[in-house]
Amino acid sequence: METRRLPVEVITYILSFLPIADRKEASLVNHTWYFAAQDSLRQENILYNIPATSTSLAAIESLARRRVSCVSLTSLDSSTVSRDVIQAVSCHLGPHLQSLCLRGSSLPETAFVHLLLACPCLSALDLTGCNSLFMSGTLLSKPETISQARGALTNLQELNLAGLRYLSDLSFNRLTGCAPHLARLSLARCHLTFEFDPYRGSSNYNSSALLSFRNLLRFLKERASSLRALDLSGTSITSPAMRSLVQVEGLRLRELVLQNCRDLSNEAIGLLCTHQPHLTVLDLTGCSELSDRAALTVSAGLRALQSLGLGKLQRLTDGGFLGIAELRSLQRLDLSECSLVSGSELVKVCSTPELRPSLASLSFAFCSLLRDSSVLSLARSLSPSLRVLDLSSCVSITNVSIQAISSHLPRLTVLRLAWCKELTDWGLLDVEEPREERHHRREKDAGPQFSRNFGNMGFFLPPLQNLEQDPTVLSDSAWNESQKRHRASLQALKQLQELDLMACSKLTDSSITQVIRFPALRRLSLGLLPEITDASLVAVARGCQSLEQLSMSHCGKLTDKGFLEAASSLRRLQHLVISGCSQLTRHWMQIQKSSWKKWS
Repeated sequence: METRRLPVEVITYILSFLPIADRKEASLVNHTWYFAAQDSLRQENILYNIPATSTSLAAIESLARRRVSCVSLTSLDSSTVSRDVIQAVSCHLGPHLQSLCLRGSSLPETAFVHLLLACPCLSALDLTGCNSLFMSGTLLSKPETISQARGALTNLQELNLAGLRYLSDLSFNRLTGCAPHLARLSLARCHLTFEFDPYRGSSNYNSSALLSFRNLLRFLKERASSLRALDLSGTSITSPAMRSLVQVEGLRLRELVLQNCRDLSNEAIGLLCTHQPHLTVLDLTGCSELSDRAALTVSAGLRALQSLGLGKLQRLTDGGFLGIAELRSLQRLDLSECSLVSGSELVKVCSTPELRPSLASLSFAFCSLLRDSSVLSLARSLSPSLRVLDLSSCVSITNVSIQAISSHLPRLTVLRLAWCKELTDWGLLDVEEPREERHHRREKDAGPQFSRNFGNMGFFLPPLQNLEQDPTVLSDSAWNESQKRHRASLQALKQLQELDLMACSKLTDSSITQVIRFPALRRLSLGLLPEITDASLVAVARGCQSLEQLSMSHCGKLTDKGFLEAASSLRRLQHLVISGCSQLTRHWMQIQKSSWKKWS
């Protein structure tokens, strides 16, 4: 059957299996495929960024014909161009708009209200950093405007008010009062007052000067049956405030984000786990007072947890993961910048199939204690499920790790290895490392260890002796046997969409030209690789033609010739970072500026 006779619905279904960039290419086949591609994109609620420029006006009309439902308006202010863009969006997109982001805009109140009233189907509204709307305190102050806003926001389920310096109880009450079905609320980095009570027993919470926790508590009590997600990141929430929040009658949160809440204690996390056991997402990144006790409490009390963020907890050690096996539904775990975590307890849990969580995303970024042996064990254990792995700045890992990843994690879509300076061409190519180099690496990996008997001045044990006593380090024979069973270069990761090798300074053309060939790759970082030349750039361009973002910053051997030759293959490129490429000239940039969309 010819493709032109296929129903649009069938073509739409076929295109749904393709990446977005491939769908754009497919839309050029004919009119039927074009409309099928647009329908496919619309079904996934793709967010379209619309800058406040005169050139956006025609694009808005085009988006309206596709019935686009999710847009982000950037750089809005009180200018005539911004007013024209708002008018165009209100007229053409407003009736079917479901998600509207105005992040960081400085539009006037009248323009905002006009836009809001033109969007009766909104389910998500992002006002992050829109301080100009709340500075005067008169937003939605007129009764007739409030009545109209209630009609427009009756379906609103998600409201983001992060980073608003001038948000007060009065303006908060007016805005949330127009949205009776809110399920998700963010007050991240807002100036919430927890200790000071401006009302002193009064029930009229309408201060125009501050945003109080007492008023937020009132809101939570009123919306307890519908609110499911709350973000209080960057606030000074205290343990007593946490006690009051989690004990609100009828409140059953599914998601709670508390990043950088530095006053939270282990006791507060205990209360949270006791009273909100149905949480599926919890982010405690940067809560610096928390220790192993908090992590153990989470493992014991939040059995339904699917996503857990414990990054930047400097008191967290491997002991905090003794109960991680209880989190059988866990899919995402972030341990970035936990300097005392080596992953040893996680390795033990993942090595037991009946206890192993089905992790899809794992981050050990900046965990300097992570070793090759742990990466090898985790790669073997998490092979069926892992899709995202971040080992950025894990300075102790070597070629053993990259070979383990290539051999056991073929389904990875995101791999970040930035600043892993011990990685070499041997690892990427999966060529057996010379025996002398491997022994030198192992001695360095083991490092000196103190003897318990300081009396005999035997302060250090010989590194090779320690290696023989360490069961987690493979012997030569065991490593060779493992490699015979599983041999693969980095090129085995055929599903990769993002790869970061920034500052892996030992990599050269020898591996980059041979291995970096990923048809689905969209984002690639090769910055700070001083040895790569035009040969690598051209090979990457030909082997990764789906690239949308490419960073080659501070690659001093790249020249105009290489970029000119690569340009014809990088038709989908949108972001190119070439800062510090000292041999590039203005001549090349002028030639290519019209071809590539964004420069850095």
